Amino acid sequence: MGEVLSQNEIDNLLAALSTGELDVDNMENRNEKQVKNYDFERPAKFSKEHLRTLEIIFEHYGRLLSTNFPIYLRKNVTISVASSETVTFSEFTNALGNPSILGITNFHPLNGTIILELSTNLGYAMIDRMLGGEGTPLEKSREFSEIELNIVEKLMVVSVQLLRDPWKNVIEIDPVLERLETNPQFAQVIAPNDMIAIVTLNLKIGDIEGFMNVCLPFFTLESIMDRLNTKYWFSNMQSDDETDYDGFIEALLRRVDVPVKAILGECSVSVNEFLELQIGDVIRLDTKVDSELNVYVGNIKKFTAMPGANDEHYAIQVTSVIREGE
Repeated sequence: MGEVLSQNEIDNLLAALSTGELDVDNMENRNEKQVKNYDFERPAKFSKEHLRTLEIIFEHYGRLLSTNFPIYLRKNVTISVASSETVTFSEFTNALGNPSILGITNFHPLNGTIILELSTNLGYAMIDRMLGGEGTPLEKSREFSEIELNIVEKLMVVSVQLLRDPWKNVIEIDPVLERLETNPQFAQVIAPNDMIAIVTLNLKIGDIEGFMNVCLPFFTLESIMDRLNTKYWFSNMQSDDETDYDGFIEALLRRVDVPVKAILGECSVSVNEFLELQIGDVIRLDTKVDSELNVYVGNIKKFTAMPGANDEHYAIQVTSVIREGE
């Protein structure tokens, strides 16, 4: 039963209508139900919560890439999640150029595959950097040679293996790079009308900037869609405040190899003198026999030492430690 108005409330309502404070049309529209169009050709299989969880996963993935790529490229690499969206697979493939860099990846134990698509300008820059260049991309795109594809494939294998850790809070995966394609026509892993989620990563290698698109078909993720929510994600994050991270990091650092060199002395010779050197010739250095040597760790002078021998090997005996700032 509806609410019964008093006579005083009825009079106030009529007065408001007569003065124009209330609009009858607006009051009628308020009772109408809001209808939302639904496109059956593009079903919304990925919700905003799903996309947000995928962004969290690939933010973690981006941090792993930014710490591992510099090992191979010898340049600073910064990576961030640019966007996430849902489209049909045909829209994704139609937007690709030829050539493209497409890593077809088996997402075991899940059914189906995913695709890692790397911008060609980044691919050329990585190849140039891996071969000793400055990391400059080509001005005009061209087909990749077999050698260039082998170099890119090595980096794609690293990229695929790094997917394990970001996904472990959702499911333990064992991804494997099946093949590398440069023609989008040979990367038809699902039906054109199937829905996919695309997570776009922005990569910056030195001064070169480009994108990596991760294509995640609904068919592949269908069995774990209920886990792609932030509540499930954070509930599976294991935290142990009693873990001795300092000791763990120290143990890792102790296994790192560092170059150590002792400088006996220096001298300058002409090119002609160098070319005429023979076995038994003596080169006079700028240090005395009883002088201490400078010992470098990397390019930092860290110790002084005296030269000597240990059994049949040359050796040095550290005499002092050079502290920072000395």
